[in-house]
Amino acid sequence: MAIDTTSTRAVTTRGSGQRRAATPASEHRVRLRGRIFTYIAMSVFGIIFMFPLVFMFVSSLKPDAQILQDVDSPMAFVPAGDISLDNYFGVFDRVPVAQFLFNSIFITVLTVGLGLIVNSMAGFALSRLRWKGRAVVMAMVIATLIVPFETIAVPMVYWVAQLPTLVIEGGLLKYDFGWLNTYEVQIVPFVANAFSIFLFAQYFSTIPTSLDEAARIDGASWFTIYRRILVPLSGPAFATVAILTFLPAWNQYLWPLMVVQKEELRPVMVGMQYFFQLNTAWGEVMAYTSLITLPVLIVFLIFQRAFVSSIAASGVKG
Repeated sequence: MAIDTTSTRAVTTRGSGQRRAATPASEHRVRLRGRIFTYIAMSVFGIIFMFPLVFMFVSSLKPDAQILQDVDSPMAFVPAGDISLDNYFGVFDRVPVAQFLFNSIFITVLTVGLGLIVNSMAGFALSRLRWKGRAVVMAMVIATLIVPFETIAVPMVYWVAQLPTLVIEGGLLKYDFGWLNTYEVQIVPFVANAFSIFLFAQYFSTIPTSLDEAARIDGASWFTIYRRILVPLSGPAFATVAILTFLPAWNQYLWPLMVVQKEELRPVMVGMQYFFQLNTAWGEVMAYTSLITLPVLIVFLIFQRAFVSSIAASGVKG
């Protein structure tokens, strides 16, 4: 009995072709299902992490009695009932919010700005220049990351109290000692940051050194290479360091509490203690925390794209 091998091969070829044609479609469906699952999971976690912020903003609009009444129910997240802005007016009556906000903005902007310059230049020197002892200095910088700030806070208070300073008294410039109760004591100790130096050094090391060699041949100095080549190519790293420097500078509480006694120089976080004297006004606490949280959210929303891209680049290349 003869077997038609030609027709058999045609059927086999036709069947395998159909299977090959179906493979891209099935892979697309798998990727689509995975993407949908990822978005659902991210949305769920996003909602969970938003609960404290929603509770804070909603509670800032309610009187204390209603906050305590709704705290054990879903109504704690719903702006319903006796809603008003009285807590916000009460905040401005209780503490000098405008002065505290100005102090924190001034301190944070200078700390971040000076930190970007100092730490990026230090990272440039550690990653692009070749000099004796560079590895030892880098190791010492990284080693400081394991030292908690609380362990050095008291010695720092002693040393800043001995530092020389210039003061104006009676229209005359005088020489004195001690940085206590000043803006500089809240800024200068936190300009240089080990983690920022390390991050800049790691990011700069991913940029080809051939750019440096070409610039050196053209007669460029190392500072020109840093300013004209490395800085424009390192936007994500600068954005990341700006965020990571902004957060601790804005959230400073222990250090200003130790070195600043004048109310007109205190930052916003120290102002929190004004609401926990005698009877705690929870509505005003929520209103005050809402006011001081808004700048943090705004800064993160502005820099989030650069922040994520820098973290991704550091994870792949660093």
